Amino acid sequence: MKNIDRRSTARRAIAALLLLGAMVAGAAEDAAAPPAKPCSAPQAGQFDFWVGEWDLSWGDGERGRNTVSRILGGCVVQEQFEGSAKQPFRGMSVSVYDPDADLWRQTWVDDQGGYLDFTGGMQDGRMILSRTGTVKGNTVHQRMVFYNIAADSFDWDWETSRDGGRTWELRWRIHYQRR
Repeated sequence: MKNIDRRSTARRAIAALLLLGAMVAGAAEDAAAPPAKPCSAPQAGQFDFWVGEWDLSWGDGERGRNTVSRILGGCVVQEQFEGSAKQPFRGMSVSVYDPDADLWRQTWVDDQGGYLDFTGGMQDGRMILSRTGTVKGNTVHQRMVFYNIAADSFDWDWETSRDGGRTWELRWRIHYQRR
């Protein structure tokens, strides 16, 4: 009987050692793998066209400026918007690529107390960020569309939809020219 107990105990000890060895080997393998660089997904560079100093024009000759930078280790795209003397509107946004959701997230705040949150990404060469919000008690869909993207210029439209996104109404168009 003692021999059977000793064999059983020895087998359990060997199994425990083998399991511990496998766990240590797995941990060593994980430790040896280099950590993924933050914001290293190719999609994280989709907003690179926007980074820089911009002169803006819209409407009947109105002007503004926009400064867009990569901050926090290059993971965040920060925008600083300044309207014109005729329309002294100021605001800022921060945008990040979310690899788990495979989309961009942007938060906008301004000197009028505005707060907007968007999600989206590149579609057919256009960056489209959208949201659903409430305007005067009604649900509306809103979106920003960055298009005609070139090295030194692009166009930006602010659009709304009151029919669930089937049709869009242009509310504001801005032309960006690199300063």
